[in-house]
Amino acid sequence: MTGNFTHLHVHTEYSLLDGFSRIDLLLDRAKELGMESIAITDHGSMYGAIEFYKQAKKRDIKPIIGCEVYVSEKDHKIKDSTNRRYYHLILLAKSKEGYKNLIKIVSEAYVNGFYYKPRVSFDFIKKHAGDIIALSACLNGEVNQKILENDYEGAKKAALNYEEAFGKGNYFLELQNHGIKEESLVNAKLNRIHQETAIPLVATNDVHYVNKEDFYYQDVLLCIQTGKLIKDEDRMRMPSSEFYLKSYEEMEEIFADYEDALANTKLIADQCKLEFTFHEPHLPFFSKVEEGLSNLEYLKKLVDQGLIKKYGKIDEEIRSRADMEINVISSMGYVDYFLIVWDFVRYARDNDIAVGPGRGSAAGSIVSYALDITQIDPIKYNLIFERFLNPERVSMPDIDIDFDYVLRDRVVDYVNDVYGRDHVSQIITFGRMQARNAIRDVGRVLDISYAKVDKIAKLIPSTLGMTIDKAFEASSKFKEIYESDLEGKRLIDTARKLEGLPRHTSIHAAGVVISKEALTDIIPLALSNDQLVTQFDMTEIEELGLLKMDFLGLRNLTVIKNTIKDVKKNRGIDVDLGKIDVNDKKVIEQFNKAKTIGIFQFESAGMRNFLKNLRPTVFDDLIAANSLFRPGPMDEIPKYIHNKNNPKDVSFITPALKPILDVTYGIIVYQEQVMQIVQKLAGYSLGEADNLRRAMSKKKMAVMEENREIFIHGRLDEKGEVEIAGCVRNGVDELSANQIYDEMISFAKYAFNKSHSAAYSLVAVQTAYLKHYYPEEYMANLISSVMDQSTKLYLYVNETKALGIEVLPPDVNKSLAEFRVEEGRIIFGLSAIKNLGINMISAIVRARDKGGKFENFKDFLQRVDEVDQRALNKKGIESLIKAGAFDRMGYNRSSLMAIYEKAMASVSENRKVNLKGQLNLLDDFSSESKKSDDVKIQNINEYPKKTKLKLEKEVLGFYISDHPLSDLADRLNDFVNFTSDYKDNLSDLEIQMLDKKFVSMAGVITNKSEIMTKKKQLMSFANLEDMYGSIEMVIFPEVYKKYRNIIDEDSVVLVKGNLQVDERDVKLLTSEFIDINQINLKTLYLKTKYLRYNELRNILVRYKGDTPVVIYFSDKKKSVKLDKKLWFDINEKSIKVLEEFLGIENVKIS
Repeated sequence: MTGNFTHLHVHTEYSLLDGFSRIDLLLDRAKELGMESIAITDHGSMYGAIEFYKQAKKRDIKPIIGCEVYVSEKDHKIKDSTNRRYYHLILLAKSKEGYKNLIKIVSEAYVNGFYYKPRVSFDFIKKHAGDIIALSACLNGEVNQKILENDYEGAKKAALNYEEAFGKGNYFLELQNHGIKEESLVNAKLNRIHQETAIPLVATNDVHYVNKEDFYYQDVLLCIQTGKLIKDEDRMRMPSSEFYLKSYEEMEEIFADYEDALANTKLIADQCKLEFTFHEPHLPFFSKVEEGLSNLEYLKKLVDQGLIKKYGKIDEEIRSRADMEINVISSMGYVDYFLIVWDFVRYARDNDIAVGPGRGSAAGSIVSYALDITQIDPIKYNLIFERFLNPERVSMPDIDIDFDYVLRDRVVDYVNDVYGRDHVSQIITFGRMQARNAIRDVGRVLDISYAKVDKIAKLIPSTLGMTIDKAFEASSKFKEIYESDLEGKRLIDTARKLEGLPRHTSIHAAGVVISKEALTDIIPLALSNDQLVTQFDMTEIEELGLLKMDFLGLRNLTVIKNTIKDVKKNRGIDVDLGKIDVNDKKVIEQFNKAKTIGIFQFESAGMRNFLKNLRPTVFDDLIAANSLFRPGPMDEIPKYIHNKNNPKDVSFITPALKPILDVTYGIIVYQEQVMQIVQKLAGYSLGEADNLRRAMSKKKMAVMEENREIFIHGRLDEKGEVEIAGCVRNGVDELSANQIYDEMISFAKYAFNKSHSAAYSLVAVQTAYLKHYYPEEYMANLISSVMDQSTKLYLYVNETKALGIEVLPPDVNKSLAEFRVEEGRIIFGLSAIKNLGINMISAIVRARDKGGKFENFKDFLQRVDEVDQRALNKKGIESLIKAGAFDRMGYNRSSLMAIYEKAMASVSENRKVNLKGQLNLLDDFSSESKKSDDVKIQNINEYPKKTKLKLEKEVLGFYISDHPLSDLADRLNDFVNFTSDYKDNLSDLEIQMLDKKFVSMAGVITNKSEIMTKKKQLMSFANLEDMYGSIEMVIFPEVYKKYRNIIDEDSVVLVKGNLQVDERDVKLLTSEFIDINQINLKTLYLKTKYLRYNELRNILVRYKGDTPVVIYFSDKKKSVKLDKKLWFDINEKSIKVLEEFLGIENVKIS
């Protein structure tokens, strides 16, 4: 009898922080219970509808698509306290028409009715009620609420209004029984309404979790949503544990008196016949064509114009390639697609919005190249169009474009203007509960101490894809807590249950969807930050046939554009990156020597290590490097490097592979190479080759084995004629063909898209070109692009200094918002100072432009205040002082920190009263002359150096005026035997001799990161920054485990270990860490005559220790620092012996 009942009121995980029904587990349970159909009715949204539909179909369960909407009491567009009340209502789509009406209702609620909840008015619902079945919902439904308010007639009237709106037989009074006393009252009244009006009844369970025992985890979710503790009495919670997916038998027992209500669930389910159509294009029409031309003719004209511009003369190869591509584009219905992309890319270029040279497989298209969508010549670099688009692949083409990251939104606005707001939307993404965050969320709910929760969360490695289950293998301490601490176990077990659930929504960083029809005819929409956003994710959007494109903001394009502008401004040189030689020896040399900090895609430590071994000499090497340096193909790096450096060792299974693999020294690196092998050796079309390549990459074993036979022996058509020749027919023996096929399977899962790699390698060369030829302008703009990232900021400032370019500290009289070049030096940008808002920076610059240099602190405050009365704020002024932005005026930072609040208050008061000559604080500390002003403020002592630098780093993220080690440098010399300036002091040969040398270094730990080894152990990489620069440290698992408590960002430490030399680059393989505070940095100073030295020496030997000793021989007038073997052990007894021998006045410790 299970087929006679269908659950019609079901909340999945997409009722965010309320539903604890994971779709896969929910449907598995439904299948287990023998249910033939089930609905999804999440709160206010349809986020999970497509996933639910597909998963149900896989299990041969009929999916019913619906939503529990919020019905506002008044017009949903009224958003104030007078219209806070809303009611629940279940809506189920009967058909495609019903679905369209449903998504209009849900979209309207989000886009125009959101006020605490996405609400929609009854009148709007009534206008879009066609082919929708409605249920009166839970106790929060309008009919039920009026019953609970003792307004039976009002309830009856509301029910009749809904029935009128949806039509007879399409509105049901919903009976629920979760053991709540109010439900018994409501059910009786609903039955009475049914008897009096003939509005049918339906029985539901308000499903929020799959199994009864899951009620605890759903309760935790509610606590996370509401910010409450699980132990709080007065909080929102489900009133019983009955809100689970019940069996037919359980529902039959509960509603024994309402058999018709149970049977009506099947009646409703039978009426709901919505079927989604996937992969049916809804491409918009491009209307801006030249008069008299069809869209195809216009595309051909644009392509021909572009080919002439790119190649000059169109030869047969070019003509044939372009014609082939246009034929495929036309036959697949994508002419408008290419025109749309061409149009907004052209808009960007015409409006000084930087556009990248290409991204993804689109760079393999000569049509894209001719239209200026991409800048990579696909013929020159042997890129394949079919990797991007072919008739034998059902998925839509994907042209992703990189734009100037500052102006990217202007391109989106343009597309909105051209195609209409109703036809364009950004795409939703779901933030899910990751392992660490799940621990923290649950810890707050369970009221476990922050320190304990933080400790447990941090034991979970921060590596990509880490889960709580994986953490048991990766962290022995995490596992130990789980096994020995009951509270910790409860925390972890609960977090495991919640891990992976969607927690919140956000906007995809790049995805934009454009449709021919109004989007609300196809998908539900929402509103986020005043921007339309889809309720379905990127994959689902594409499956529904909508045109999705990625409009990505790429920081490096902004850096390139601004660098070119500054070069023109500073040097009068026009830089055209389209004309540079990608094999420029001086540019490639940066890659050859791994001098690639600040170079797009090539600056990571791992990539630089790879480059040192690879030693690239041509642009093609960079394309390969970009493809190889990623998980999987990394294993082939040693062989690739060996073959490159030893060409005689390169071999091919068959000579037919040489033209394909020669460029990568006999190794399969690119996806395109797999396609070419299949095409050239076996006779596949490139479309079929791409499909096989995709099957290999996804490990579809059945497809791969079927194609092995075809690859080797070919395939005949129905008439017995050769359709695919196969390797054997083409002269490759069976054994070799099998070997090649096995290699393709091995490599295909890792092989990379050459088109994408080539395009991004071009950006890399462009950045390297600017860094080499125009380093000041390039580094200034590069640093400006990461002013909100202190680690990158520090890295690039250090790199700038390494290039011999001086970086001046911030200065209110010179700095702009960004870093800028002045007389070959770079001036610090104000935007890099924390707590300094754009309004304040703008006011500072405008005041300076208007009245010239600020004479003193008073002058600064008054003039900035005059420009913008709202600009000055205490946090901002404090940050400027801490950063040293007033240092060049001659002030101590401590002096300004002592008076700035009163000074600001005085300026504000002066403005209010507007009385000239009024005495105020500023007049007390500042006379007419700057000299008088200085004298007054200089009476306040400057901060100790440690405090000054700490405050400086607090607002800048790193030290710029000095370094924490500078005062310790002399004393640390006794413990340190190696510094980071080795490159400046040693020859190449001397550096090579450092390999494996045991050294001691002192410095500040920066740029710390963790990784998980193959053995599931944590290790770390970090930089040790001393007075001269920095060195990369490798901290292996056993060392990291032992010293992890002191290996923290900004810790000052003494580090010991062995050096690892790779040409002129050296790493420190650490073995020991010592907190600098644990080292005795005191020195013992003694004064005596030389004749008494031997007696003194005996005392020193007797009390040997770790305190350095300096003796001043008064008769020789000479100081001598003694060898380590004569260092002294300072204690009360030993010092007393010295004082008795030399006299108290001749023994000093400092």
